[in-house]
Amino acid sequence: MAEVRAELVSNVWKVLVPQGTAVAEGDALVILESMKMEIPVLAEEGGTVTRVAVAEGDVIQEGDLIAVIE
Repeated sequence: MAEVRAELVSNVWKVLVPQGTAVAEGDALVILESMKMEIPVLAEEGGTVTRVAVAEGDVIQEGDLIAVIE
């Protein structure tokens, strides 16, 4: 199981993978926006997304849970 967490304070611009989606290492899960820059959040390992903890428009803090991959 891998928890994907935010590395910086940002807005969730777009959620690319819904719960239940199979992903490979390096696939983009969400796109964050910070200071007018778009920052993709990538899966660090392959598996199935069992939880998406954010929604588009959310403001997240450093360390907040974004998704869980099993």
